[in-house]
Amino acid sequence: MLTQEEDVDANALHRRGWTISAIARHLHKDRKTIRAYVTGQRSAGVRVKSPDQIDAFDPFAQYVAARLVEDPHLWARTLFDEVAGLGYDQAYQTFTRKLRERGLRPHCEPCSGAKGRPAAVIEHPAGEETQWDWLELPDPPVGWDYPSGRAFLLVGALAHSGKWRGVLCESMDQAHLVDALAQVTRALGGLTKVWRFDRMATVCHPDSGRVTASFAAVAKHYGVQVAICPPRRGNRKGVVEKANHTAAQRWWRNLPDEIGAAEAQARLDTFCARIADARVRTIGEIRAAVSEHAERERLAPVPATAFPLTMSVTRRVDAQCLVAFRGNRYSVPPELARAQVTVAWRLGAATIDIVTAAGAVLARHRLAPDGAGVLVRDHHHVTALEQHVLGVFDAGRPHRRKERIPPGPRCPGGRRGPA
Repeated sequence: MLTQEEDVDANALHRRGWTISAIARHLHKDRKTIRAYVTGQRSAGVRVKSPDQIDAFDPFAQYVAARLVEDPHLWARTLFDEVAGLGYDQAYQTFTRKLRERGLRPHCEPCSGAKGRPAAVIEHPAGEETQWDWLELPDPPVGWDYPSGRAFLLVGALAHSGKWRGVLCESMDQAHLVDALAQVTRALGGLTKVWRFDRMATVCHPDSGRVTASFAAVAKHYGVQVAICPPRRGNRKGVVEKANHTAAQRWWRNLPDEIGAAEAQARLDTFCARIADARVRTIGEIRAAVSEHAERERLAPVPATAFPLTMSVTRRVDAQCLVAFRGNRYSVPPELARAQVTVAWRLGAATIDIVTAAGAVLARHRLAPDGAGVLVRDHHHVTALEQHVLGVFDAGRPHRRKERIPPGPRCPGGRRGPA
């Protein structure tokens, strides 16, 4: 094999009229080697493989390429098992190296992220669309006592101005969704013509994207159209996606452990009003703050009455016979201490019911403002709890572990102990 320098010298000398033999003697190489390089049969730096050096992967390359076109995510180990069954006798490490060197695994566009793809700017007329999305918040403070161990933030963003608001929830079920929709809509200032969602199961059938009958009634109540994003197209609702990112990194990430859910919600509202709404954006030829752009949105008023839907959450009664709900605590009869009950609230109603699994109403209380920290107790429950505590109270001295207590008169045989 000739180096690049030797190849250059051989070609230069050949052009000057040197014979193959003279060039071979000058470079101390074989004449057949010099002739192969001068005539272009071989290239510098490339060693000719002998018959026993033929790549064992070559007979299987076409099969491997075809299998990876069919399934771009097929494990290399699984594919290796297939070709080994067809007669491939090299090691697994050699097989994977050949996959990398030849670039046989194709790029899977549907599974790749949106980053790096071309993106078009979508025009959003004022008052046309509100984008909605859930943001899952891991590791909420222990004091919140959310059953799932996670908190959820429903974020709504006006697509034209970029104004957004969010509401904390303990669940993503439809009742919490509808309640949060109403709260966020009021915080945004009104209703747009269209509500855009991704394929969340509480709004549509995820496979087909068709709106469910239960949510269709919600949309009719608020007088809005429902638009469902195509599958795996997060950029289609990029306004709310960016709001999610901002909420997660600038509000949730440094939220202290000692604050409650109501205070966390108040901090989010303050952040949105003071910081998020102060962002400067250029829309058309107008450069102004988000709050000023939002004032030009043509929003419809929100219905005065809430959509008639019942929210049900499971709670465990504490030792004081109290049940926590939306930042307040409500009393139940004393015999339910440490039992599991259900709190039912009709959206927009002024009262809540505490019921059993069978649906029997145990207590009914007037609903206190969210996060007020109010203790709501029925005087009958207070009286019953006091009587129960006093009834089981015993002023006797506790028994010591090594105390001697012989058999008394009530025992058969009198005071005689064991023989």
